[in-house]
Amino acid sequence: MLSQKARYALHAMIHLARKGEAATVAEIAQAEDIPRKYLEQILSALGTRGLVVGRRGPQGGYRLARGAEAISYADILRCIDGPLALAPCATRKGFRTCDDCQSMETCEIRPVLIECREATARLLEAMTLARAVERGGSLLP
Repeated sequence: MLSQKARYALHAMIHLARKGEAATVAEIAQAEDIPRKYLEQILSALGTRGLVVGRRGPQGGYRLARGAEAISYADILRCIDGPLALAPCATRKGFRTCDDCQSMETCEIRPVLIECREATARLLEAMTLARAVERGGSLLP
């Protein structure tokens, strides 16, 4: 399930993509109804992963670190929530066996979890901030 932190991160990033220039934490928080202190933590994490750039001072604020077409939902979600996989045995990074695993070779669950991860990654990597702004909330592709 998508965490509230990840939802806030997506909304903040879409806000920055839509605006096309730097925005202050206060501006994003108000526009997207995100608690300011929580947003600061989110933007800090996004900055650490190179998705946003922050600048202090009167002309300060946050902006996208690269073009909106080069930042996907998958980039943002991995930054905030970690791997997209439903179980550690189905992830590409941070792979490990599940705590209750008896045998990965004979596990009936793992192949489906890998398929889910692949399908989820394909969709989330294809959805860029630029596409999200273009769609404007539309459910149509």
